Amino acid sequence: MKKVIKHYTESIHYDIEQTAKIIKLVAAQLFNKLNFDIVPEEYSALDVISCHSGICQRDLAKLIFKDRANTGRILNSLETKGLITRFVDTKNNRLVRKMAMTEAGYKKLNEINLKFEKALLDNREGIFSEDDVENLQISLRKFRVSLEKLLELKI
Repeated sequence: MKKVIKHYTESIHYDIEQTAKIIKLVAAQLFNKLNFDIVPEEYSALDVISCHSGICQRDLAKLIFKDRANTGRILNSLETKGLITRFVDTKNNRLVRKMAMTEAGYKKLNEINLKFEKALLDNREGIFSEDDVENLQISLRKFRVSLEKLLELKI
């Protein structure tokens, strides 16, 4: 008897990938509809900077999975909009440019978080309880950590 090979489209990897793609599209539409004046990639960078004040561009690039050139463009845009400030500091005895949030950046991040969370909460109502969400996040984080061990990131 022949063993039936499970197709990639029937795997958890595919389901997560497709869900992530849909989330990106929904986020782009919501950002546009709610007139946030920034795009989701800028929002991700802004959120990471809010958690890691003084982060350098290379470390930010690793956390948002963008190359340094794209990360630089995102940072230029955020700085032009007055949401972050960049400064020179030392890291491992070398000069590096680091960044921090401005008051306007914190204000924009909080504004987006409130509106964005409400829009997404309205969507998951009746599908996931708070416990379901927490358990799903724990499982996804464990899964991501196991996958990161396979990843050779060259940023």
